[in-house]
Amino acid sequence: QVQLVESGGGLVQPGGSLRLSCAASGITFRLYNMGWYRQPPGKQREMVANISSGGRTNYADSVKGRFTISRDNAKNTVYLQMNSLKPEDTAVYYCNAEHLSSGRGYWGQGTQVTVSS
Repeated sequence: QVQLVESGGGLVQPGGSLRLSCAASGITFRLYNMGWYRQPPGKQREMVANISSGGRTNYADSVKGRFTISRDNAKNTVYLQMNSLKPEDTAVYYCNAEHLSSGRGYWGQGTQVTVSS
């Protein structure tokens, strides 16, 4: 059974930082491209950042220079370090895993990030 379990969300003031983690089980983690997506209130889900199985990263323009995605294949975990947070970063953040050849994908249950003073 595949599970992606996000953690690290919460309430933070503007300008603050959070680190999200996504622990994967039931998959051969090193064979998956990993990504973080978010869904702000009343809006569609959007890509935030992704990291390939080989470690290549890609970011949405809105988070470049503020967020950093990384992965630890030994721990089957992907991280999203979020700095200089803004109120518009408020959203439910989801972890995604996509097999590098088949494209089969999985989603986590999401973690709430709220940026507010």
